[in-house]
Amino acid sequence: MAQRKAIPSNIRQEVLELRRTHSQREVAELTGLSIGTIKTIIARSGAFRDNPTHRALFSLPPVKESTQILPATVQSPPLPRRVTCDAEVDAVLWLRKVIETGDESLIGKARIAFGHIKTPLSELQERYTRFMQEAQPGNLLAGLLFTQFDEIDRLAQAAINKAALRREAYARLGDKLEDTPAEQFCLNSLRGLEPESMGFLSNTEVADRFKVHTNLMPQTLNDCLHELAYWNHLYRLRNAADPDWQPYQEVDAREIFTFSCMALIRPRSTEEAVSVLRFMADNGMMGQPDTDAILMNLVGNR
Repeated sequence: MAQRKAIPSNIRQEVLELRRTHSQREVAELTGLSIGTIKTIIARSGAFRDNPTHRALFSLPPVKESTQILPATVQSPPLPRRVTCDAEVDAVLWLRKVIETGDESLIGKARIAFGHIKTPLSELQERYTRFMQEAQPGNLLAGLLFTQFDEIDRLAQAAINKAALRREAYARLGDKLEDTPAEQFCLNSLRGLEPESMGFLSNTEVADRFKVHTNLMPQTLNDCLHELAYWNHLYRLRNAADPDWQPYQEVDAREIFTFSCMALIRPRSTEEAVSVLRFMADNGMMGQPDTDAILMNLVGNR
């Protein structure tokens, strides 16, 4: 039985390079190799498997016990106050103050008490608006700047979620909300780059800096989604802990770079392509500069 001729290393490397921007069938046509050989070279290389080193870096630190005393942790609810001389309207205003604490237990108790109010919330809103307009005659917006009473449940859940994120932020990032290894990696990789005329870092220079770290490059679309989800969660944690927080320009540049990679890395399956589409839609990414290129990449023949 004749032995199969080994594929030269330069041909294998050419196949891998072509595969990053072409379908497997296109690579076969360009190289003259069979589609089976192309699939074997790709599978054995491991170059198109999820990158565990990349994923380890772009993962949140484990939860640890924090010594930080959070202002949202209170022992007793705010005292009710007479604001409008309308007991039911004042009860809603008091509930709003309780919601602002972010304390899930207190909010739960306040919502139970609030449930005893039988007057429709729309009527309570009208009564509050009239009170404000009488208190501030001539101010056409009086009463309208106050959040709608019928959003109480949404506000309560949002406050609970934000308080939970804040606790998680300190538990993962420490009492001083330290930079994560991924943030430090971005700062170190792009150190010395100067913004262009519009105040942004050059996408080309950013890409060149990050591509040097081949072991930390996303190898699959799933790797890209993993990293983008990491940044999304980290931003939510930092915003919950510090409303004035702003991300590093270097971190923004990394996120843009990773997003752009999804226009170059071919989907390994229809399911992976669908995951990218769903992620982009769920996170409002359909209007980004690289969106069209990503969509063309996803719908191309594989």
